Amino acid sequence: MGVDFVPRRAFLSAMSDQGVILVTGGAGYIGSHTVRMLAEEEGRQVVVLDNLVFGHREALVSEGVTLVEADMADAAAVGGIFDRYRVDGVVHFAAFCYVGESVGDPLKYYRNNTAAPLTVLEAMREHGCDKFIFSSTCATYGEPQEIPMSESHRQQPINPYGESKLMLEKILSDCEAAYGIRSVRLRYFNASGCSPDGAIGEDHDPETHLIPNVLRAARGDTGPMTVFGTDYPTPDGTCIRDYIHVQDLARAHVKALGYLEAGGRTTACNLGTGKGASVREIIDAAEAVTGLPVPVEYGERREGDPPELVADASWAEELLGWKAEITDIRTIIETAWAWMDGERKGRYSA
Repeated sequence: MGVDFVPRRAFLSAMSDQGVILVTGGAGYIGSHTVRMLAEEEGRQVVVLDNLVFGHREALVSEGVTLVEADMADAAAVGGIFDRYRVDGVVHFAAFCYVGESVGDPLKYYRNNTAAPLTVLEAMREHGCDKFIFSSTCATYGEPQEIPMSESHRQQPINPYGESKLMLEKILSDCEAAYGIRSVRLRYFNASGCSPDGAIGEDHDPETHLIPNVLRAARGDTGPMTVFGTDYPTPDGTCIRDYIHVQDLARAHVKALGYLEAGGRTTACNLGTGKGASVREIIDAAEAVTGLPVPVEYGERREGDPPELVADASWAEELLGWKAEITDIRTIIETAWAWMDGERKGRYSA
């Protein structure tokens, strides 16, 4: 099959017709990978809105990306972006995501995760921007009633983090009905891995994700890795989770944006691989990748940890043409180790 050649002048003209994509929280873990894909692979003009509380300026490695360092609740800053640029769509990542913290300080989560995005939605309404990609979560489902979990699963969160995300999903439904703002809510499972070239990666403080904590234990940065519960009804007694690579997550956001640009209606899609890996399997794979032993200690089950969480992501494949490509857990860990063992040693700054 032949390839159509587009003269550079015509290409640049077509690009100039595209507006800016505003990415809130774009200096964070998943946001920075999506920004890079939008800028480098899709050729989109990207403006990042990030207060850098958890994001990293150094994670914005692509040329031509504009960073506005401000909070999304700052109406003047948000309005200034929409006044200066023709914003065609918003990809929204900015959120707090520590479940335990949300239980202890729920108002912090409702203020940031539910209330603050209203400032962005108000600016979208005022400026006629009608496309919103929402970084949601499988935590909106609560305790699993079925495995794998589909989008029709009952949404009954068991913590304020999941509730704050579900509230925004409901707000988005109302915004479509009232203002025509269409959205795709991407409910993903366990984000994992780093860019395959090791240029950007995962740097949280505190770090709660299993894979980086296992790798840090292997490297001797921390004490032994605690395995919470060994008596679950799973093959090896440890929890099973669906680990989805950050590059696949980024690609799903790009696909969702294209879906809305083509006139798609509001929907929700699970993002996962459709298969799970246990905590023990993660530890074994990390030892194989690094060649280092992972020191382990065993603890009691944590309250609220279900034995298994696995996504049914068939709707994303049918609707968006998206399917996870990096599904082997060892490959996922190899990309995480490339970041952690690379030039930055898994940190953007000392």
